Amino acid sequence: MLHYEDFSEGQEIALGPYAVTAEEIVAFAREFDPQRFHLDEAAGKASILGGLAASGWHSCAMLMRMMADAYLGHAAGLGSSGLDEVKWLKPILAGETLAGKMIVLSKRVSAKRPEMGILKCRWELFNEKSEMKLEQTGVNFIRVRTPC
Repeated sequence: MLHYEDFSEGQEIALGPYAVTAEEIVAFAREFDPQRFHLDEAAGKASILGGLAASGWHSCAMLMRMMADAYLGHAAGLGSSGLDEVKWLKPILAGETLAGKMIVLSKRVSAKRPEMGILKCRWELFNEKSEMKLEQTGVNFIRVRTPC
């Protein structure tokens, strides 16, 4: 189980790989973001996105899955206060394979809750051509193994 003490500033954790399918793009879009370019290949190609593209929210959900698989699933996580910024830099298209990284930008122990460590992080997603598709920054709360 990973605790606050197991993370260091500048540390990078690899995320992925994650293969994006047309079926999951359409299924997510039908449920949560039913815009034509997320639902239909021809409409996606005719749009500025250039193909059947995942919703930005779907992109964030894929990143969350990759985070859970890479480290959150075996960390003493305490949640998050949210994201500071999300950038959808390029469309994520059906057939791409994503990989990425989590970078610890800073860390500190909460002044009010000494059992809680606060990691400020940046997450980056790339396709197989090394094109950055998504970047977000935010916070992970992680339990301190030995509170002061």
